[in-house]
Amino acid sequence: MTGQPLVPPFTHATAVAKVRRAEDGWNSRDPEKVALAYTPDSRWRNRSEWVTGREEIVEFLTRKWAGELDYRLIKELWAHTDDRIAVRFAYEWHDEAGNWFRSYGNENWEFDDNGLMRARHASINDVPIEESARRYHWPLGRRPDSHPGLSELGS
Repeated sequence: MTGQPLVPPFTHATAVAKVRRAEDGWNSRDPEKVALAYTPDSRWRNRSEWVTGREEIVEFLTRKWAGELDYRLIKELWAHTDDRIAVRFAYEWHDEAGNWFRSYGNENWEFDDNGLMRARHASINDVPIEESARRYHWPLGRRPDSHPGLSELGS
């Protein structure tokens, strides 16, 4: 499904592909590129922060990835309807002091007819981990297809 538009109504296969594309985009850590997956007036709740529109999305992601270093993310489909997708995810990162974390969360997404996300609601919890407990060791960027997903990792 590479390159094909992924628009509602979603099937199981297109929902899985949409989740993987979102994961790939976020693992690029390119705020401008990621923002293009959202409507110009997209509304987010990320933890306790509210974000509206692509400009605020770019600002938010720029700030996020400046503080969450060596960020590596895995997303997995939880459920879907015609124009909504629910995912669970986990990502690993460290702060400037070298403290490592694994952040677990759930997102609820709503899409417009063009497949752009118009709403995103994310709940996230950070768990401190030792560097030796890390599970995500691929080179920065896209998670290799051969790397296990959350279910395979027992997460």
